[in-house]
Amino acid sequence: MEDAGGQISELVSSLDRREGLVNSGATSPGLGGSKEPNMENRSASRNRPRTYPYFRYLPYQVEDDAQRQKNLQDIIDHLYITIEAGDFAPGALHFTREIRNWLALKFDPTKEQRIRLVKLYYELALAPGLDLTAAERFASMFMVLTKRKHYLRPNVDLTLDWKPLFRELKIFVLPSEAGMIHSTNVKRNIRTLTKLCTFAQLYFDPQIIPAMLEEILPRFSTSFAEEAFVVVGLLNLLFPTSPPVSDDEKLLPQHYLPAMFHLWSLMNRSRVFDTTFLDLFSRLARDSLTSSKVPFSECGIYTQEQTSLIFTAILRMLDIPVGQATSPYSGTVDLSAGLAILLERDPKKHPAAHHIARWIIMSMSPACLDSATSILTKLEGLIQAVETFFHPSNSGGWTKTLHQLVYYLADFFVMRWNREKSGEMELPEERKLNDPLKRRFVICLREVVFMGIYSKSGTAMNFALSTLQSLAYLEPDMILPGVLQRIYPSLQGLVEVHRTTSSLRALQVLSRIMARTKGFRCHVTTMLGLALPGIDANDLEKTLYTLSYIQSVCYNIPLHDLTEGRDDVSGSMLASQWIGSEVERMEQEGINVEIDYKAGLNDKDEELILRSSTSTLAEFVSAFLGKVFTLLENLPDAARVRSGSPEENVINTLPATFTPLLAALSPELYNLALNKVAVFVSNHVIHQARDAMAFICSALCKVHPAKALKRLVPVLIQSIRTEIDENGAASTRNTGSDVLPRDRGLVWSISMLSMCVVHVGEAVMEHKKALFDIADYMQQKCRGIPTVHVSNYVHHLLLNLTGTYICDYSLYEKDVYARGLGPNDWGLIPNPQHLNIAWHMPNREEIEFAVELFRNQGGNAVRQLTTLTDGTSPIKRIGTGKEWSDEVSRNLVLIRLLLSGVSVLFDAEAASRDPDTPANDDGDVDMSLANGHIPEDFDSDSSPIPIEEAEENEARPTYRYPAGYVLTEDDPLYKELHDLRHKAGETLHAVHDFLVQKQQDDVACFGPLYTAYRSWFIDVGIERSAHVLDRVTRLLAADIHPYKISGLRKEYPRPLLLRRANVYHLQRLRHNSYPRPKTELTKTLLLDLAQSAVSSYTEVRRNAQSAGEAALKAIIGGRPLVIPPLLQALEEGVAQNDFALIKGGMYTLVLGSLNRTIARDWRYAPRVIKAYISASTADKASVQKLCSTVTLDIMNLARPLERMVVLDRDIVRSISPAEDFPDKVEKVKSKVLKKRANVESKMAALSDELVDLAKISHWKKASRTAAIIISLGLRFESIASEKMIDLMVRGAIESHPGLRSLYGGALVALFSLIDTRATAQHKYENYITDNPYHPTKVQITTKRDDPTWTNEYLASFAQPEANYYVDHEHPGWLVWEKNMTAYKANPKTDIEYDRIEQATLDQIGKILTREWFAVLFDYFKQEPRDAGADRFRISNTMLLFYAFQLLLHESTTATISDIKEETARIFGDGTDKHQHRAAAEILGALLSSAADVRLELRNEVWEYVFPIVQRVFADGLTPENSSYWISCLHMILHGKDPRRSWPIVDSLASFRLDMSSNAAFKESSKIQLLCQCVSDLGWHFQLEKPIIDNFLKHIDHPYKGVREAMGGTLAVLYRTRYHESYKDVKTFMDGQRNSSSIGIAPYQPTEEFSTTIHEIFDRLEKWRVEREPGQQTPSSYTSGGKTVLLWLDSALSSYECIGLLRFFPDVFMEQLLHMMDIKEDQELQGLAYHVFRHLPNIPHRLGEDTELIESLIRIGTKSSLWHQRLRVLINMQVIYFRRLFLLPQKQQQKLFDCVASMLGDTQMEVRLGASSTLSGMIRCSPVQMRNRVIEDLNQKFTKMLVDSPLPKKAKGNLSAASTGTSTPTPEHSKLILSRHAAVLGLGALVQAFPYSSPPPSWIPGVLTTLANKANNDPGMVGKSVKSILSDFKKTRQDTWQMDLKAFTQEQAEDLDGVLWRSYFV
Repeated sequence: MEDAGGQISELVSSLDRREGLVNSGATSPGLGGSKEPNMENRSASRNRPRTYPYFRYLPYQVEDDAQRQKNLQDIIDHLYITIEAGDFAPGALHFTREIRNWLALKFDPTKEQRIRLVKLYYELALAPGLDLTAAERFASMFMVLTKRKHYLRPNVDLTLDWKPLFRELKIFVLPSEAGMIHSTNVKRNIRTLTKLCTFAQLYFDPQIIPAMLEEILPRFSTSFAEEAFVVVGLLNLLFPTSPPVSDDEKLLPQHYLPAMFHLWSLMNRSRVFDTTFLDLFSRLARDSLTSSKVPFSECGIYTQEQTSLIFTAILRMLDIPVGQATSPYSGTVDLSAGLAILLERDPKKHPAAHHIARWIIMSMSPACLDSATSILTKLEGLIQAVETFFHPSNSGGWTKTLHQLVYYLADFFVMRWNREKSGEMELPEERKLNDPLKRRFVICLREVVFMGIYSKSGTAMNFALSTLQSLAYLEPDMILPGVLQRIYPSLQGLVEVHRTTSSLRALQVLSRIMARTKGFRCHVTTMLGLALPGIDANDLEKTLYTLSYIQSVCYNIPLHDLTEGRDDVSGSMLASQWIGSEVERMEQEGINVEIDYKAGLNDKDEELILRSSTSTLAEFVSAFLGKVFTLLENLPDAARVRSGSPEENVINTLPATFTPLLAALSPELYNLALNKVAVFVSNHVIHQARDAMAFICSALCKVHPAKALKRLVPVLIQSIRTEIDENGAASTRNTGSDVLPRDRGLVWSISMLSMCVVHVGEAVMEHKKALFDIADYMQQKCRGIPTVHVSNYVHHLLLNLTGTYICDYSLYEKDVYARGLGPNDWGLIPNPQHLNIAWHMPNREEIEFAVELFRNQGGNAVRQLTTLTDGTSPIKRIGTGKEWSDEVSRNLVLIRLLLSGVSVLFDAEAASRDPDTPANDDGDVDMSLANGHIPEDFDSDSSPIPIEEAEENEARPTYRYPAGYVLTEDDPLYKELHDLRHKAGETLHAVHDFLVQKQQDDVACFGPLYTAYRSWFIDVGIERSAHVLDRVTRLLAADIHPYKISGLRKEYPRPLLLRRANVYHLQRLRHNSYPRPKTELTKTLLLDLAQSAVSSYTEVRRNAQSAGEAALKAIIGGRPLVIPPLLQALEEGVAQNDFALIKGGMYTLVLGSLNRTIARDWRYAPRVIKAYISASTADKASVQKLCSTVTLDIMNLARPLERMVVLDRDIVRSISPAEDFPDKVEKVKSKVLKKRANVESKMAALSDELVDLAKISHWKKASRTAAIIISLGLRFESIASEKMIDLMVRGAIESHPGLRSLYGGALVALFSLIDTRATAQHKYENYITDNPYHPTKVQITTKRDDPTWTNEYLASFAQPEANYYVDHEHPGWLVWEKNMTAYKANPKTDIEYDRIEQATLDQIGKILTREWFAVLFDYFKQEPRDAGADRFRISNTMLLFYAFQLLLHESTTATISDIKEETARIFGDGTDKHQHRAAAEILGALLSSAADVRLELRNEVWEYVFPIVQRVFADGLTPENSSYWISCLHMILHGKDPRRSWPIVDSLASFRLDMSSNAAFKESSKIQLLCQCVSDLGWHFQLEKPIIDNFLKHIDHPYKGVREAMGGTLAVLYRTRYHESYKDVKTFMDGQRNSSSIGIAPYQPTEEFSTTIHEIFDRLEKWRVEREPGQQTPSSYTSGGKTVLLWLDSALSSYECIGLLRFFPDVFMEQLLHMMDIKEDQELQGLAYHVFRHLPNIPHRLGEDTELIESLIRIGTKSSLWHQRLRVLINMQVIYFRRLFLLPQKQQQKLFDCVASMLGDTQMEVRLGASSTLSGMIRCSPVQMRNRVIEDLNQKFTKMLVDSPLPKKAKGNLSAASTGTSTPTPEHSKLILSRHAAVLGLGALVQAFPYSSPPPSWIPGVLTTLANKANNDPGMVGKSVKSILSDFKKTRQDTWQMDLKAFTQEQAEDLDGVLWRSYFV
């Protein structure tokens, strides 16, 4: 590691030296290099200045930058000490959290600091040996530091090494490579690793590309497909996509892209490969865009051919259903991904649509505009091809993906557009997006988005609306007319309701753009008026959207009448006339309306119209309030609070709408609103609308406090007094939780009042006396539920007086109002740098008032509680005592609300000492807090406190920042406040004591008591109990969301920008609320909570537990204080079987935050573990369930501690402080080591104790004990204690099945630990750095330069003798490396065990006697309890594998002959399947264990096992037992050299079909074994020739089972023949690049294979001719055909399918069609149809499908059988769609001509098929082609119809002889045929556009032609016309009114009565 560190630092310094020369264009998008000529600005903190000046906007003086930097440096110093000392958790984690908090306050480290920290955390996140939970946190910190790309420029500021990440990923996906068998506690979380890759990948240097490919590519092989998936997955995660800094050709994308495309084509029909490559290619496109070094064309950095292939893949990925096609993906291919699934990115966070959109947008440039084959043209083609799938009526599995794709396309485009314009993304001029490109892009997506906003799927609609917003942002003049044209009718109620909701939502997202766009903004006020009816109590969803729309308008325009004081405009006349004419124009022009206000409306007129439109605002406000009041009067009762019901959503949306609305009103309109609300409040009481109304009052008061309070406060106070005095409200207590009707008026008024006085600032001081008196008065008079509301009112008043908050909600700055608002202020975007914010900071008078209120109310409550508990109160506890409980609860609630109301005035300093202690007496803690250092004299050795507790009590340094605290320590108010708080705490304790002693069952009092406790503890400095910060942050995020535009920063309305400052102030407050030291009172109160956490009453327990959890977070060292009493309670509970105690103890100790403390503090852990084990036998279901829940937490307690962490010294030292602290480091280090030793010794002791317990316990208790013993007892150093080994080995033959499997598993873990330890050469460091030594492993130098080497290598696998074995399949499959890993064939030396390992093995060996094996084997033979377990169990073989290894080394008591005898006994006569299962497991384990022993011993084992296996394979297989033996074979062969198991391989390969045998199963099961053998050995199986010849000779085997097995095996044999074997990576890369931009096409059939295929199909053809038509019995043709079809089916659904492409046209196609015609054999027909449908799904390259299309056309037009003509149509449509981007135009035209000509087919079914195929093909063609085809066909078919009129019927009566029937003449038939062809052709054209509204201009003409010329035809022609016409109307129900306008008067009359029935008919 040392030298690695040296290399890295060298690399970094070389980068530093190079920095001045670096071209800024070489960074990734969004990261333009900095402008200064020299880039040595490492002390600067950011590459881009902050948009929002957080510090400047606070209303108080903040710290200076030097102070922040000093604190950061201090934290980093501490971090260094903890890391150097090895104190990772909790030490380093704590300071990591501190850095995180520091960054969260928007402080910026210098670039230098950030670089060092990033490197440090990257190192820590991947450090071998580090505790995994800590590593997760470090990884997350690494991601925080690199979250934004602009922090550090890749490869300029920072370069990271990819190797550590690769090392960790290898452990997961290349386990055979990783060497060790890793147990789970060494494995990390794979999700964290893949996320780390996402962040780190940017900083990998492109210079490493060659090295990375050298390392990863040789592992690729499809012989074992998982390896292919793993390689591609790793490349996607690690491959550096940033552009190279140097001019090295080898690093340019086109150097390696052909090789990538080649790899892609090696794994066809795989969705995983498609997604992965698109992800990689799209990132490459993004990162290369900005670099002028990377060549760029109209296809971005890709070539034409590559682009076409990628678009074809995109079409596949969208999952669009085509005709009768099956999916283009094959499930079986992706199933073989195996472990590679772990490398996939989370599809929810990285959907495929995101990759596709990124690839398309990042490849665009103005070069696209002039090219017919550019990315943009292809995108247009893609969208046009799938257009109909966007329609709401056509929804399915594709809906979400399509809308998501369009959303991401628009989003990426907007982001790129904005970043280019702002200069944030620096790229060469010629690549920058321009206006024509933008226009074309918007036109391309416009139509589908208009469809999407009416989608039936909520998700799709959300995507569509966001897309609409993005498109309107780009081109308002192209989007808004269409939107308005659709919205006016739907808001005027002319269309369906769901369209109205969609329209409202569309208006909401567009409101801002409309308000800022000339001309369109004149529609805004009209829209507001039209939206009002949406507020409707019967449709709450619509109400919600209407309110959201009004809210967004009010954020963007001022509701001021702009006609005031002007002569040139008055009233709304002008606006309403203009709007009327515009709406009419939209109706006239219909959906394609074009409105260009920029050109068509001069600025002056537009301004006058706009002014005129604002004169109706007074009516709007009036009507709006009326609607809201009606809504509130009719609101249903909300069922439950926070249930997410619609009523609740409406109540929550009202305040969000009212605040901006009232803030936007002009003074006159505000007075109007105030008056209306005041009248409503004083005249109504609507109980269920109470909260909503209170919020409205609150909004009124916040906007203009003085005005509103003056109007509302006197009214409300008066009505409160009236209610109490005259109506007797709240005069008695009440049961239940509902407010009595008598009290509703009072509660209504109190609620209004309490919301009027919160967050309105000092205006309340005007009403100080009235507010104070009414509070006092209500507290005296009220009883029952209203008292809670009274306390809440006091709480609100206190919050208002003491808080620092914003009281500014206006849309504009004061100076704007001063000069008067005008049209230019509409949609104004404020500059975040120039805001003037009005804050409320509490002044002296307010604080005095607050303290007085606190004193008065709090003193009162304390007095009352004292009298209630000491019995002097008039209210007694007699009778039910409910009255007494009510009083206690009421006062407790009041105390809680008072405490949290003034929480910002409490100072943590004063709260952390007892009141009688002078300020700086307790100097130790205080100074440590002040200086931010651990006190020097704190020495754990001399202190009597144990280390663990000392750690908990440590006062870690804290860093507080100014947050506007107003009091000083010498202020009398300061002292009084804290004294009152102390008093309150004492009172709470007194109440607790009293309740516990006298009123234990009074659950109603305990609830409020513990919530009061909670507030007392945590509400210091900020009201934490109310989660203020979270709430405010969430609300702000929701309000900001509609204004977020990609690539822009904080372009929000002013009120939202102000709220951001408010949130920042709260963040500072929250940051300052550090845990504080204990005082005597805190100790007492914590112990109270601990006492009640184990109460007998569930409710009491729950309340106390949640309060306790919160309190412990606020107090340093609280945890060691409460653990002992809780533990004692748990132990007592277990002893006395007291379930309440057990549950309370378990929940508190194990499921809360105490668990972490206990895990670190081994004075308690053993007791908790023992208590848990004892509790697990408790006889109560809920306790049992709890024990199961906590099992994992308990096992975590027993996890081994970190022993050694391997770090790069240089990286750690890079953060070392200026002055070194060696003594500090040593001190912490010795503490850590001491504690570790202490814990380990306690663990060992506990383990022994538990072993004794397990031996004598009931199985249930024993199984829980055993699980813990295993995690406690197995250690790398000592392996395990003797007692434990004894328990495990004997436990493995325990009679209880559950225990047996547990101990068996433990024994396997023990064996693997011994092996791992030995291969790590007994060194822990080798173990964690994954550096094993295998004595049998050798490196063989390959002769890769010798051209015959590969053949020689493969030939060696066909011989039994070998010097070495090659177990891995990848060496040489794709490329040869210099060396390959192999294993000695006859190892002389074995793994060397040291003393400890040997002793353990000896002990185990003594217990492994013949009897032990006999018992174990008997258990194996038992019938399993459930059918699911009846399989070959790998756990059994693993156990035996290790036991046999020991036996073969002659270390066991049992001998090999004992095993032979026992196996013979178990296998018996082999008649029973259970005997077979046991035998397969035993023999499989025996063979595997003999793999690495010396040759003689191995031969002995084989000589014994092989005859048995051979006998079974020959005669013993039955349908019941064959699966066991196949699994056994798989275990022996998989991933191994065939020569290791030569006898079995040889005997299986010598299988030949026995045509005389009639034992079908015996034959087929042998073939299945052979098939398993081949697929396990892959390309190493070299004995295939005779087998293939034998199978092909007998493809017409009579038995179905045998044919199926043969078909599958043939496919596997041919599949595993393929390999590429390039001599090295360079040759491979050059070969691909020189061949074409997409590499060489793989899987090309060999001469021999082609001959075989032709020969087989010739033979089938011969048999087909010989077979008599109609023959019912099987024939050679039907049998042989099925074998071949099964083989083809398997081959075509696999990745090598493209190898068969060249046989499709001439060999397969016709033969398949013939097979489909054999009606007598349905199986053959079905198989043939299935294989036939595979054909169009097989991917072709450009130009590879010419012959296939020719052959389809030939069969379609020439075949004599109509079935065949009809069936080729199926594939034509699919091929046309799937190859949309690959087919040349000539081919496309040929297909069209063919299908059009098939409309004239003599067979009706073919004609109908051709018609639907034709319409499908037209629908998915690109527009230019589509229009051309339509024009040609329209003319052709219309002419055909007109030129072949029906002859007129002869007049006159029928002659008597005539019966009226006649045989049609050939001429007549021909005429009918051509008329039908023409009708179907025209119908196909119409049906190609089922949803386009209005229909294209040519459709009315076509429909009229059909109606006039052919509607009255008899028979099929007339019927077809009628169905075409009725379908046309049916698909247009929604838009019929609009569509009708496309027809002229004459056309409509012609269709009347045909297309729609007249009412009178």
